[in-house]
Amino acid sequence: MYTDNALMFPHRAIASLRSLRGRDWQALCNRVLSLPETHEETLAFMLMMIRLNGCMSCETDSYRAMRGCSACAQQTLRRFKGSDAELLTAFETALEDIREFATSSPSFSVYQQQNIITIL
Repeated sequence: MYTDNALMFPHRAIASLRSLRGRDWQALCNRVLSLPETHEETLAFMLMMIRLNGCMSCETDSYRAMRGCSACAQQTLRRFKGSDAELLTAFETALEDIREFATSSPSFSVYQQQNIITIL
């Protein structure tokens, strides 16, 4: 069986995370899934997951990589001891980082939106 490995956290893995947390998390996942992959909120979600999962230290021959990105991210969220509010704060931090990068690197095409989303 082949795994769904990627160099960094892949967009396609977001859908598998939707039901793992509360309503706020589900709303965030739904919001991000409705946006293009190059949208700043999508990139911020992926950056947040890269940070949570530790994707930068993942090796292709590691047990974690052999299980695949979706399984790794699911396990990370199940083990996360913080609240959904903490995850949303991590998302907002990643969004600020993406916006800062997009501003300082105009040659990259990042779809920007001025308002940070509000999760009800």
